Amino acid sequence: MSDEKPVYPQPTRELAEQRRQMAPKPADAFKAFSQSVFADGALASKVKQLIAVAVAHVTQCPYCIRGHTKAALQHGATAQEIVEAIWVAAEMRAGAAYAHSTLALDTIAHESSLKEPL
Repeated sequence: MSDEKPVYPQPTRELAEQRRQMAPKPADAFKAFSQSVFADGALASKVKQLIAVAVAHVTQCPYCIRGHTKAALQHGATAQEIVEAIWVAAEMRAGAAYAHSTLALDTIAHESSLKEPL
């Protein structure tokens, strides 16, 4: 058996309480902010949770992936909706890499022009 600790420890109520006790005002403010953001508004809570699932995959936060996937399901999202949201996130991440390739091409052109003899 390995003595290695997992990269991401299991979230527990004890850890959450310890974090809150160490900085109660920011913790309470963050909780209120989160509740406000995910409340029904112009977008339904289900849609907001699907957005959060997609963003969690782009930011690669395992806690967020699990938490917002669970919340999306609780708000009526289907497995198909969740996976489709993840594919949107994947396309956006890939699209950003593709779009930013113009920076590399511009740098190549600029550096190449500096090497040409006058």
